[in-house]
Amino acid sequence: MLAIPWDQPATMIDLDGKAPIIGTIRDCAQHFAIFKPHAKEQARVLLTKPVHREGRKTRTWLLEPFEIEQLAQRLQAELH
Repeated sequence: MLAIPWDQPATMIDLDGKAPIIGTIRDCAQHFAIFKPHAKEQARVLLTKPVHREGRKTRTWLLEPFEIEQLAQRLQAELH
């Protein structure tokens, strides 16, 4: 699971061209959790600090939907 601090600035973008959500990783995870399945498939998070990914040589700046889902699940677990 990604260990990104909740207060790290981030931007959630939508491949369909909707307005981005500019805030923190926590904000992005909260919004993602309420998205419908199609919107979740189109969502990406642009990070302000790149993260290391297992199996990759370089760190990356973009989170894919399955990674955002992991963050949303982590947030839910921490809240309960």
